[in-house]
Amino acid sequence: MIAVQPKPFLDVSRSVLGRPWRERGADPSVQALAATMTQAHGLPDILARILASRGVRPDQAEKFLAPKLRDLMPDPAVLVDMEAAADRLARAVTAREPVAIFGDYDVDGAASAALLAGYLRDLDVPVQVWIPDRITEGYGPNVAAVTSLAEGGARLLVCVDCGTAGHAPLEAAKALGLDTIVLDHHAATEHLPPAVALVNPNRLDDLSGLGQLCAAGVVFLTLVALNRRLRRLGAFANRDEPALTDALDLVALATVADVVPLVGLNRAFVVQGLAVMRGRSRPGLAALLDAAGLSEPPEAWHLGFLVGPRINAGGRIGDSGLGTRLLGTADTAEAYRIAAELDRLNRERQTIEAVAVEEAEAAMDRDLAGDPDRSILVTGSPEWHPGIVGLIAARLKERFGRPAFAFAVKPDGTATGSGRSILGADLGRAVHAAVEAGIALKGGGHAMAAGVTLPTADFSAFTTHLASALGAAVAEAREAEALLIDGTVSAGGATAELVKTIQRAGPFGQGAPEPVLALLRHRLVDAAIVGNGHVRARLRSRDGQSIGGIAFRAAQGPLGAALLNGIGAEFHVAGTLSVDRWRGAERAQLRICDLAAPE
Repeated sequence: MIAVQPKPFLDVSRSVLGRPWRERGADPSVQALAATMTQAHGLPDILARILASRGVRPDQAEKFLAPKLRDLMPDPAVLVDMEAAADRLARAVTAREPVAIFGDYDVDGAASAALLAGYLRDLDVPVQVWIPDRITEGYGPNVAAVTSLAEGGARLLVCVDCGTAGHAPLEAAKALGLDTIVLDHHAATEHLPPAVALVNPNRLDDLSGLGQLCAAGVVFLTLVALNRRLRRLGAFANRDEPALTDALDLVALATVADVVPLVGLNRAFVVQGLAVMRGRSRPGLAALLDAAGLSEPPEAWHLGFLVGPRINAGGRIGDSGLGTRLLGTADTAEAYRIAAELDRLNRERQTIEAVAVEEAEAAMDRDLAGDPDRSILVTGSPEWHPGIVGLIAARLKERFGRPAFAFAVKPDGTATGSGRSILGADLGRAVHAAVEAGIALKGGGHAMAAGVTLPTADFSAFTTHLASALGAAVAEAREAEALLIDGTVSAGGATAELVKTIQRAGPFGQGAPEPVLALLRHRLVDAAIVGNGHVRARLRSRDGQSIGGIAFRAAQGPLGAALLNGIGAEFHVAGTLSVDRWRGAERAQLRICDLAAPE
C-alpha cells in the first residue's frame, strides 16, 4: 500500500526553507484527547492540544504540568555498578580519603564536576578537580593527568562525563594504585576499561532505561545512592545531610546544554532546577546571568543560548577549568571575576566562529552543487581553532539539514573534529565503529553529537564510512522532514498571557519541541539585520494589529533573504512565541523559524 501524505498545512508544500508544513495533532484521536483534557481539567484549548499532540493522556495531564522529582525518580540501584560506586564513595567519605575528579571541558562536564566536588567538600573530603585542556590534552582522562593526580595524593579517581573509552589512562590509574569510578553517559562498546564501578546508562549491559540522562543526571543519581549509603552508616547522626535538591540548578543547566531529551526524569530535573536557579543562591550562576544581561527569571532556552555558551567558551578558547570553578565557588567576588572573563571569551569566540562558519558554508555550497544528495557533510581547515569545530558543525547541520563534521587540521597532519547530527542518525555509534575499523584514531559521543580524531586530513575514508553507516537513516529523516505546526494565531491574539499558557507545557528542548504557531497572511512592514546576523521584523495583520519578530542567525540564509527582500508583501509566518519584557511591560514576540508566500 502507498502511504497517503496528509494535506500540507495552509497549503504550504514548499516554504522558503524548502519544506512542507504539516499540522501536528491533526489525527482525530489526538483532537478527541485534547477535548477530553479540556473538559476534565478545564485546560485552555491550545494547551490541551499541545499536550495531546505530544502523547500526554488526560489522566497524565496534571502530573505532566507539575512534574515532581519524587514521582519520577528511579531507584539509583537500577543502574549497573551503582551499588559498587556508592560503596566505594562512602568508604572515601568515611575515611576522608583524598578524591580526584576528572571532568570534561563542556557544560555537562563542568556541572558534573562541580556537583560531585561540592557534595564531597561539604562532607570535609579533600578534593582535587582536573579539567583537561582541549588543545594540549584533548577529551577524556590521560596518563599524564592521572599520574599527576596520584602524585598529588589522590586515592580514588572519579571520571565524570568521560572515561567510558579511557582504557590506557585507567589501566595506568590501576597500576598507580588508584581506584577508579566512571560516571558517564556516552556510547559504550562491549570492551570497558578497568574500574571499581563504571556507571553509564548507555553500557550495552545496562537495562535501566535511563540512557537519556546527561552526565550530571548520572552524578545526581549517584549522590542519591551515596546519601542513602551514608545514612545507613550513621554518617549524619551529628550533622545535617547535604541538601541534594539545592544542586538541581546544575543538573538542569547540564541537561539543557548537553541537548539530551527533555522528557520524563530530565524534564523534572529542568523544571525543579530552574526553580532553584531563580532563587540565585549559587554565586557563579547568579554572576553569569548578570554577565549575560538576563534580568528576567531564567527559562530553559536561556540555559542553552545564553548561559551554556559562556561556560563553554572557557573550554573552547581559554582556561578549561573556568566553568567548574565558577559553578563551584561560594565567593561572590570571584564569581563575578570569572563570569566577566567567560563573557569576554564568549565574545572572542563569536568573532572567531563567524569567520570559520562563513568559510565552511562556502565549502559546503560548492560540494553540494556537485552532489546535492550527499547525506553527510565533512569539512576542515588548518586555520580553524579546535575549540570551535563543534559550533561550525552545528551551524552546517542547521543550515543544510543533515549531519555534519568540522575538523581542525593540526600541524602534525592529524585532524580533530566534532560532529552534530539530526534525529534518527546516531553519530556516536558511527564514530565508535570508525574507531574499531581503524579509520579513526579515537572518538566517541552520543546520538546527536560526537568527537573524533583522524590520522590524516584526508577525510575521504571517514566520509565514506559515515555515508555507509548513516546514509539510509539520514535519507529517511530528510524524506519525512516537515515543519510541524501546532496552530494558528494573529498578531492581536499573540499576547503575553497566551505565551504563559503555552509555557505550562514546557520546558521545551530536545525531544520536547516548542510549539510552533503560524500567522496567516500577515504583511511584513519592516525587516533589518541586528546583532550577530539576526533579522528583526515587524508583521501586521489585516485588522491593523502588529507583532515583532526575530529570525536568529538568519541574515546570510534564505530565511533572512526572504525577510529582507519581502518588505510590503504578505506571508504565512511560522515561529515560536516568547515574552519580551521592556521597562516593566510584557508583550509577545515571535521567534521566526520559517515563512511561505500564500497561494
